[in-house]
Amino acid sequence: MDKFVIQGPTPLNGTIPISGSKNAALPLMAAALLGDGPTTITNVPKLKDIYTFNNVIRVTGAQVDFDESDEELTINPDNIGHLEAPYDLVRKMRASFYMLGALVGKYGKAKVSLPGGCAWGPRPVDLHLGGMRAMGIDISLEEGYVYAQAPDAIGKASFTLEPSSVGATINLVLASVLQADKFVLHNAAKEPDVVLLCETLAEMGADIDGIGTNTLTIRGVDSLNSITVRNAPDRIETGTFMIAAAMHPDSEITLTGTDPSELGVFPEYFNKTGAACTIDGTDIHIKAPDEIRPVSIDTGVYPGFPTDLQAQWCTMMTQAAGESTVTDTIYDDRFSYVPELVRLGADIAVEQNSACVNGPVPLSSASVMSTDLRASVSLVLAAMVAKGTTDVLRIYHLDRGYEDLEQKLSGVGAQIERVDQNEED
Repeated sequence: MDKFVIQGPTPLNGTIPISGSKNAALPLMAAALLGDGPTTITNVPKLKDIYTFNNVIRVTGAQVDFDESDEELTINPDNIGHLEAPYDLVRKMRASFYMLGALVGKYGKAKVSLPGGCAWGPRPVDLHLGGMRAMGIDISLEEGYVYAQAPDAIGKASFTLEPSSVGATINLVLASVLQADKFVLHNAAKEPDVVLLCETLAEMGADIDGIGTNTLTIRGVDSLNSITVRNAPDRIETGTFMIAAAMHPDSEITLTGTDPSELGVFPEYFNKTGAACTIDGTDIHIKAPDEIRPVSIDTGVYPGFPTDLQAQWCTMMTQAAGESTVTDTIYDDRFSYVPELVRLGADIAVEQNSACVNGPVPLSSASVMSTDLRASVSLVLAAMVAKGTTDVLRIYHLDRGYEDLEQKLSGVGAQIERVDQNEED
């Protein structure tokens, strides 16, 4: 098992290219199963979650070819014959559950394991299944698997997501574009990943009204074409590196290949910290402030403050001059990283779904570990401003969602090294 060994404090100076989005690529991969013939997705990052989903798709009989050098992924569903997504793969990543919508949407039936993924927060799939039942799809649960069987014809149906859910929106769109006479989804998620999926399906021939709004009206079509589509840049990686640059007073970096329009309200809050942020097309230039101002945030559905950036924001607030609060309105218990930040010297108190942060405090080295993807990267950010050598353990979480993280950070001045703990022992 690998770990990061990080020497701090280190300012960051230079240019970081932003990778393709994992969260946007995975729904596009599921959508490729709905087409007739091979679909190619470009700008696909080399991440564990991508490789895992490739293997989930291969189980069905589909052909998957990933050209890593060109970041192109081609999926040909023509030979699908095994309509199952097994536990040993789905347990590794929640997004594998998109196979339920894709398989029942294309073939009318599916057997998909209940999902796994990051070990935090109650994230049941009730909304996914409730929406499919509203369409008339027969759903049963047996020994950890969901069995879905669509009727010969799905008539008119509607469903309201309470609360709004990105994953459920994606799964219900996948299930309905080929099956439903007319399906209206209320309170649908409007995240860029959902919009890109719907736009891609429309380009393939799907009939979807209301793309980009919270009401989607889907009318089933007989078939979908295969296409080539470009994956979006990773907005969470973009926000993470913006925060990393702001945390050390001598840092100044440029992020290239971004899509600033997909950041929602994040730049508005970021500018309040005193950091200088200049947007030039797809480039974002960040200059750290001499002193970080405390800025409190509440996470929210898009375009609100992303829950996937709250751990990083809380980490930055440990270096801000004053008190701030970080409240997660999406998930109640996404603060597993806080005890680890406290080990580094942070002054943070958590009550229910809010963290109260007092700063600035000098951080110093320690060994820390985390239980999920964004918590892991928050510890990396903290280690880069901490005095001394910090070991960040369990970095396999990071490999799920950040492409070439240590290379990108080392390229702008961070002292970060990946070490095999087994060899070290």
